[in-house]
Amino acid sequence: MKTFTVPTKAEVSTNNQAIFNQLEQGLGFVPNLYAYYAKSETALADYLALQNRPSSLSKKEREVINLIVSEYNGCQYCQSAHTVLAGMNGFTENQILELRTGAASFDAKLDALAKFTLDIASNRGNANEASKEAFFAAGYTEVNMIDLVIIIGDKVMSNYIHNLTGFAIDFPLAKSLEEVAVA
Repeated sequence: MKTFTVPTKAEVSTNNQAIFNQLEQGLGFVPNLYAYYAKSETALADYLALQNRPSSLSKKEREVINLIVSEYNGCQYCQSAHTVLAGMNGFTENQILELRTGAASFDAKLDALAKFTLDIASNRGNANEASKEAFFAAGYTEVNMIDLVIIIGDKVMSNYIHNLTGFAIDFPLAKSLEEVAVA
């Protein structure tokens, strides 16, 4: 079986080393996912540009999307990273767990976003009319829908990279929903 390794700063291009330096300054470390993208000359910069693009959706709304898509795609790396980020954006542990199921009973607007996100992800963009209408009825716009799909695409890329490689998770490990249900 092939083993996938995360490159060190010395093993990546000069351009990617500069990005590592920026990440270290901003985050305090280079997450393994970003480091793995740096195996490619352009993928890390491209991915960060996509991830950091302006959006009509708030950071909190983006974390709703990230949690749901990562759960749906079974990416433990991204579940763990976005559990931390969702907490930093004001969600409680119980809210984060509920979001991962594709619902947000604690907030009607976020619930419409959560359900629409899961519907899009699980039906490859062929969302049902009810979840689409609920999304718009909650006050979201077509611009928000475009940004939602872009964020789903961003997360799918990362989920697939980690699911294919299985490199070490460098965030506190998010419990599986099955573990939480049993506890």
